[in-house]
Amino acid sequence: MPAWPSVLWLLPAYLLGAVPTSYLVARAAAGVDLREVGSRNLGATNLYRLLGWKAAIPTGAFDVAKGAAPVLAWGVWGGGPGWWALALGAAAVLGHVFSPFVGFRGGKGVATAAGVFLAYVPGAIGAVAAVWVALVALTGFVSLGSLAAACAFPLFVRLLYPARDAALWAGVAVALFVVFNHRANIRRLLAGTESRFGSRAARPPRPPRPARPPRTP
Repeated sequence: MPAWPSVLWLLPAYLLGAVPTSYLVARAAAGVDLREVGSRNLGATNLYRLLGWKAAIPTGAFDVAKGAAPVLAWGVWGGGPGWWALALGAAAVLGHVFSPFVGFRGGKGVATAAGVFLAYVPGAIGAVAAVWVALVALTGFVSLGSLAAACAFPLFVRLLYPARDAALWAGVAVALFVVFNHRANIRRLLAGTESRFGSRAARPPRPPRPARPPRTP
């Protein structure tokens, strides 16, 4: 069990996860609040719809790194038990989803959670990545791929890492959390209104410029 000073690492793990990457990129590159366009989600997929691959890929990679870094630096490399490494990763995921920097309204947490398990059970992440890619390619729905990958993840953990019970139960918790966090997407999928991958979000219209006063002779 980690000593009390080690527990304090949960806070920097949370704050690292809370860095609102997509929000910052959209603001810097387009002057747009990503919470007002597309799906209104602060994630790399919504950023892609606004700004394309050049912005979305490095942003998504950073979101993955936000989950992997605490697990490796303060958990696995620090010699802590498996559940402690995953607790640090969970803090990063919660920071991403409930970021204090954007009013506790962040992303869905899928990429950051993937980073957590990529650092701890990489084989299972490789398997669910294949599931995600296949479903997104076949259907065009990122949300459907994310839901299926999250639900399949505990099964792959049990098959590939049968001795890592902490990862199994963490995978079950993450699957339930991802499903809960995608409830709006599930409603749109059932209603046939979910956006497909590749569709671009319209930028919010800029306010009209005030009319110039007439010149006085």
